[in-house]
Amino acid sequence: SVDKLGSLNILSSNGKMGPLNAVATFKESVGPISVNHCGQLPAVTLSFNLLPGVSLGTITAQIEQLAKDLLPADISCVAAGTAQIFQDSMKTLPVLLLFTVLVIYMVLAILYEHFIHPLTILTALPFAAFGALLSLVLFNQELNIFSFIGIILLVGLVKKNGIIMIDFALELKRSQQISAKEAIFQACNVRYRPITMTTMAALFSVLPLALGVGAGSAARQSLGIAVFGGLLFSQVLTLYVTPLFYIAMERWTERLKVFFG
Repeated sequence: SVDKLGSLNILSSNGKMGPLNAVATFKESVGPISVNHCGQLPAVTLSFNLLPGVSLGTITAQIEQLAKDLLPADISCVAAGTAQIFQDSMKTLPVLLLFTVLVIYMVLAILYEHFIHPLTILTALPFAAFGALLSLVLFNQELNIFSFIGIILLVGLVKKNGIIMIDFALELKRSQQISAKEAIFQACNVRYRPITMTTMAALFSVLPLALGVGAGSAARQSLGIAVFGGLLFSQVLTLYVTPLFYIAMERWTERLKVFFG
């Protein structure tokens, strides 16, 4: 009680003991039961739930903007829990995408013993990424963790079109000693069927995800839409852009050989 607290003896500056109520006054008021800390600073945790159809990324951005507008400069706002995991994931996923492309490039460079043609194979990646983002915008889906994973998945799915064409064209050019233009023309004619079959198989496999079929499919629908749109868009343009890029790189390589002797 307050009376017992006031009767506690404390050591004064002259070395004598005295009651606490001789040097302090007590007053009852309202206060917190405990003071939480984050590191060495006092902290307050605000929890929230999400309404149906509202994403975590949207709410997190709105909360950060409100904290920036309303809170004083000496108070900081830091995400915790699920929101922190989401923000950390969105920071690491672009790095993961970059390393994925670099690893694929190095593997292709070792496989073909060439520094240029791996870039020719990877020309389909920008179209796949653009198609995925365009599909998300058209179907009112957000770029969340699931859709970003779909874009990373597209890296492995889309590059096979370039591998099927370029590998056949390089082998044909070496064995028959024909021009790059003729080699890629024959490669496109011969490889068009397997390219189309594999792409259609991938499109139909992600179609249930894109349509939102099954329990809990709403969370994964953005992944299916991103993969479906990226595959479809890249399939249409890769058959034209990759051969043109291959011919241009072959001509550039021949000029470098002549220049360096």
